Amino acid sequence: MSLAIFIAVLCVVVFGPSIWVSRIIDRYSVPADRYSGTGAQLARHLLDRHGLKTVGVEQTEHGDHYDPEAKCVRLSGDKFDGRSLTAITVAAHEVGHAVQDRDNYAPLRMRTRLVKATRGVEKLGAIVLMVSPFLGLLTRAPSIGLLTFGAGLLTLGTAAVVHLITLPTEFNASFSRALPMLDEHRILKRIDRPHARKLLTAAALTYVSASLMSMLNIARWIAILRR
Repeated sequence: MSLAIFIAVLCVVVFGPSIWVSRIIDRYSVPADRYSGTGAQLARHLLDRHGLKTVGVEQTEHGDHYDPEAKCVRLSGDKFDGRSLTAITVAAHEVGHAVQDRDNYAPLRMRTRLVKATRGVEKLGAIVLMVSPFLGLLTRAPSIGLLTFGAGLLTLGTAAVVHLITLPTEFNASFSRALPMLDEHRILKRIDRPHARKLLTAAALTYVSASLMSMLNIARWIAILRR
């Protein structure tokens, strides 16, 4: 019974944030025409009003994000062309990151450096983890296999660390940048403001769920090694 409870708690901790984020985003994606302008139009308006006319706004298939290297706000199709509360709020959140970049916000600079330094490391870690048992068998030196496994585990762990470090950046983009901009320019319908706060929290917690999934992946590989 205690094992079942532990597994249930673990599932809630790991998958709970991701499920909650998805539900909040989906809930406020309807009605699809709640606002007169699209997410892309709002992003362009806010960027221009805050002196960021050279920052681009593009549609992407790789998730909503701000690219500090390309100086571009990228929105998925449902946010780029959408007129829902979700589209408007997420667009404002990504513009919040652009404003952070303009202001040389230190946590954003740190995240950018970390992402560049660890780019591809997680994939490399997974490859190392897969070959480590075979390396130990081929060399007949278990210590080499364990050392390789440890290196792979460490590289996988960097993803969880990067995701956790992004939290201050995400909450700042939501509540110190996006929400004040939405208030200043009177974008939101009054009744929508508390719901927008939920959406901005969901946008920030996206990285929490990603970090937890990374740690679950690490635990899975540890369990495989112990078999």
